[in-house]
Amino acid sequence: MIPGMEAARVAVVGAGPSGIFAARALCIRDPDVLVHVYDRLPTPFGLLRYGVAPDHTSMKGIQAALARVFEEPRVSFIGHVELGSDLTRADLLATYDAVVYAAGASEDRQLRVPGEDLAGSRSARDLVAWYSGHPDAEPQSLSGVTTAVTVGVGNVAVDVARILLRTPEELAPTDMPQAVLDELAGSRITDVWIVGRRGPQHASFTTVELRELLTLPGIQPIVHDGAFDGIDEATLDRRTRANVAALREAAAASAPDARARLHLLFWHRPLRIEGDDRVRRLVLERTTIDDDGEVVPTGAERVIDCELVLRAIGYRGQPIPGVPFDDRRGIIPNVAGRVKNGQGVAQPGEYVVGWIKRGPIGVIGTNKSDAAETIANLLADLQAAPRSVVRDLPEELWRRRGLRPTTFADWERISLAEEARGIEEGRDRSKIAAWSELLDIARTGQGGGPPTPGDGP
Repeated sequence: MIPGMEAARVAVVGAGPSGIFAARALCIRDPDVLVHVYDRLPTPFGLLRYGVAPDHTSMKGIQAALARVFEEPRVSFIGHVELGSDLTRADLLATYDAVVYAAGASEDRQLRVPGEDLAGSRSARDLVAWYSGHPDAEPQSLSGVTTAVTVGVGNVAVDVARILLRTPEELAPTDMPQAVLDELAGSRITDVWIVGRRGPQHASFTTVELRELLTLPGIQPIVHDGAFDGIDEATLDRRTRANVAALREAAAASAPDARARLHLLFWHRPLRIEGDDRVRRLVLERTTIDDDGEVVPTGAERVIDCELVLRAIGYRGQPIPGVPFDDRRGIIPNVAGRVKNGQGVAQPGEYVVGWIKRGPIGVIGTNKSDAAETIANLLADLQAAPRSVVRDLPEELWRRRGLRPTTFADWERISLAEEARGIEEGRDRSKIAAWSELLDIARTGQGGGPPTPGDGP
């Protein structure tokens, strides 16, 4: 900090892993900076809370490590505040010395095939949000579904397939909302398909997750003919070689008295979804690769009778009101985290991290190095251009806008309430999904002890 000046104030928009890693990097590199981590949800942690499959409890251990950032007195969680409706970009730029956008990628890609709008054709993201207890999630009915098809060959497809194939006893210890557990317990699904338009050597599965799916007890994996066509083992990297080996093992495996089947079908693309008022079948077309390495159709069709089609072909970012946006790539245009406008000119005081910076690639840990790059540039810019503007206090801004943000202490009350509900249901934790309940606990302290006097705005 420059002598005689107050500490720099930075707003981070998005309290998922990328935003929290950015806050952590700021604290490590500048001992005086004040950081407000905003999120439209009343709870922090983003996709770590609402995107990691509930049966992957080891991954959720990362949440405890990220939570330690909010133990820093210079870092505050500012929840239930949405940029664009509650506050504007101009509000933040007038109140903070720098703004870091960490909004993620919340829109899913479309198949763009006939019949995609039929009932029973959904985004895998919708299913993930539902079983993860996201407050915006719509209830998902599995009534009448015996065969489900997931289009896409990444970890989202693996997670969805695994959740649909697990038994009620296997899912009971998770923190899924009870209504979700009840729906899954009543499921009559016997066949789950994962379909990819390329071969297994092109899939983005991580090997641990793939092996876990392929070895689920009571499930017969079926790797359909042609999966391994054209694979040159010598050209594969370590992860891909391990994935192919796992699939070869699964193709030879036998599960006597299997209660359900997992189908893996490569080299096929969706052609159309058919049905009268809802999904009845998915029509696929065989694909191959031409001399230029492009996927091309062969004209050979295949039909899967099914009642549920889930697209898991990737996410893309959504524009933030007033902030430059590259609609083709689905990201905020930037160079090393510095936001650029349409003419390639740096926007003073604006930065970006995470998927909205680089696209929906990488794992949770990727955000750590990504944030470090952006924050190094942010602090260098602050050092190069000493602050001279007297800014309003954030509390004054919230008061003018009539906002009452939730705090990290509010989140801790929600967390205690979820633990208490889990104990009542015979589990360690049961996630609270309703907006009204989350806000009631945050406002009243019900279920987690009384609010601390003077806690937050």
